Amino acid sequence: MAANPYFSLAVLFVVALGFGFTPLALAWLWARTFSPQKPNAVKNAIYECGLESRGDAWVQFRSAYYLYAIIFLIFDVEAVFLLPFAVAFTGLGVAATLSMLVFVLLLIEGLAWAWAKGVLTWV
Repeated sequence: MAANPYFSLAVLFVVALGFGFTPLALAWLWARTFSPQKPNAVKNAIYECGLESRGDAWVQFRSAYYLYAIIFLIFDVEAVFLLPFAVAFTGLGVAATLSMLVFVLLLIEGLAWAWAKGVLTWV
């Protein structure tokens, strides 16, 4: 169709940009055309659950909470990778079994490291 081998890639790129920006442009156009522009103190007020805010909105969380979340995600992903392996275990060869063993050993090493560093202690 076209002499340039990247022509189809460029067309797909333009379509992808259009697919993303078209709803944004239509929403902006709809808001400009049909939404009334009547700002006041009530509309500009902060709204959370119908209650007025009190105090500072910035709350400092302990980093341990984030570490627990990251460790949970790591072992959640481990389950996603181990389930297909467990289902197809009898049809796999020695190389697949050894690679999964290396994967599990690396995860166990990570868990042992986190435990030795005291990351898993809830204080």
